[in-house]
Amino acid sequence: MDPFQGALLTDLYQLTMIQAYLESGQTDTAVFEFFVRKLPPKRSFLMAAGLEQALDFLDALRFSQEELDWLEKTGRFNARLIDYLANFRFSGEVHAMPEGTLFFQHEPILRVTAPLPQAQLVETRLINILHYQSLIASKAARMVLLAPGKLLVDFGLRRAHGSDAGLMAARAAYIAGFAGTATLLAQKVFGIPTYGTMAHSFIQSFDNEAAAFEAFARTRPQNLTLLIDTYDTVAAARTVVALAPRLKELGIDIQAVRIDSGDLTALSKMVRAILDAGGLTKTGVFVSGGIDEELLTAFEREGAPIDGIGIGTSLVTSSDAPAFDCAYKLQEYAGLPRRKRSTGKATWPGRKQVWRRYDGEGRMMSDTLSIEDDPHEGEALIRCVMAGGRRIGQQPTLNDIRVHARRELARRPKGEINSPVPYPVQVSASLEQLAAAVDRRTGQMEGPSF
Repeated sequence: MDPFQGALLTDLYQLTMIQAYLESGQTDTAVFEFFVRKLPPKRSFLMAAGLEQALDFLDALRFSQEELDWLEKTGRFNARLIDYLANFRFSGEVHAMPEGTLFFQHEPILRVTAPLPQAQLVETRLINILHYQSLIASKAARMVLLAPGKLLVDFGLRRAHGSDAGLMAARAAYIAGFAGTATLLAQKVFGIPTYGTMAHSFIQSFDNEAAAFEAFARTRPQNLTLLIDTYDTVAAARTVVALAPRLKELGIDIQAVRIDSGDLTALSKMVRAILDAGGLTKTGVFVSGGIDEELLTAFEREGAPIDGIGIGTSLVTSSDAPAFDCAYKLQEYAGLPRRKRSTGKATWPGRKQVWRRYDGEGRMMSDTLSIEDDPHEGEALIRCVMAGGRRIGQQPTLNDIRVHARRELARRPKGEINSPVPYPVQVSASLEQLAAAVDRRTGQMEGPSF
C-alpha cells in the first residue's frame, strides 16, 4: 500500500475527536465549509481548484486491515473506534463551486454534509487538496493575465515540495491557462501537453556546441528547441543560424531557441535580431530561469520578443504568497447553525450560497454571501456534486474546466491584477440575522468578530 495515499494521512486529533464523538453520541448530521478568510497581498481574486481530487478522496477513503492493526497497537484507541473505522464509507453530500471559478474572502468553495464523525475525519486531506491546488491555480492565473499571448509552461517539478505537489501544480496551472508542463506523469495521468528541451549538461558533454546542437537535432527532429545560453548566448544564436541550412536539408526545422540565464529581455532582443537576419523568422524565443510576475510585467512593458516562458519555482511554491489563511469549519450540527467567535477567526453560520452579479459588459460586479435558502439576484455559484457518497451529474473533463477558467478570467472585475481595492462581497441581512440568533442562543455577544 502506498503510505502517501492511505487513510492515516491525517492529523491525530481527527481520530481522537471521532472516538470522543462516538462515546458521547455526537453522530448527528454536521455541515462543514471550506473557505479562505482573507486574500493574500497582491491577490485581487482566487481560483478554485482540486475538487476532482477531493471527490476522488471521499469516494475511495477506506481503512486497510494493516492500518487498523497499527492503530490498535498504538494503544491510543478503543475497540469501538477501530470497528467504526473498519466499516468506514463516506455517505454524505458535497456542494462546491466548479473548478476554475474565481472566488473571494469568506466564500465557501466546498461544503460537506455528513454524520459528524465522517465530516470531521475528512478535514485534513480536504484542506490539503483544495488549499494547494487553489493556491497554484490562483498564482498561475495571475501569470497568464500578465503574459497575454505567451505560451506558458510549468517547469516546477524539481522545486516542488514533494512529488504529489509537483503533479498537482501541473494540473492546477493547466486549468488556469498554462499551455502545458515539463512533468511527464502529468501527461499520462491528466493528458496535459508536455514540453521539453535539453539541459546544459548535454551541451557540456560535447567539445563543440554546434556538434551538440546537431546531435540533438538528429535524434529529436520534431518540435526542436535548442538551449543557447551554456556559454555565450549571442554567439550560440549565430551558431544556430549557421547550422540551420544543414538541418533544413535533413528536413529539420528549428522551432525555437531557449535562453535560461542573464538579462532575458536584452538577450531576447539580440537573439531575435540575429535569427531574423539569418532568415529564421519563424524560430521562436523561449525563456526560463527564475521568472515571476515582476519579470513577466517587465517583458510586456519593455516589448521583449519572447514567445514562450518556462516557470518553475515561483509557480509551484507560490513564492510571494505560499499559503492561504483558509479553514474548514463547522457551520451546522443536529439541525442548528453554529459559528466560531474567535477574534480574527469568526465564521458565518449555516449552509451558505454565493450569488454573483455581472455588469452590462458581463464582468463580475459584486457577490452576495447568503444562507442557502435566501436567494438573491445573480448566479448561484455553489452546486451539489455528491449525494449519498456518490458523484452526481456529468463530470467535467479537464478541458471543460480549463474553458470555464478562461471564461472566468475574461469576466473578472475591471482594474489592475494587484488592485488594492477589494472586490465587494456583501453579507446578506438574513445571514447577519442568523449569526445574531446563534450568538443569542449560545450566550455570546452579538455581531461578527472578523
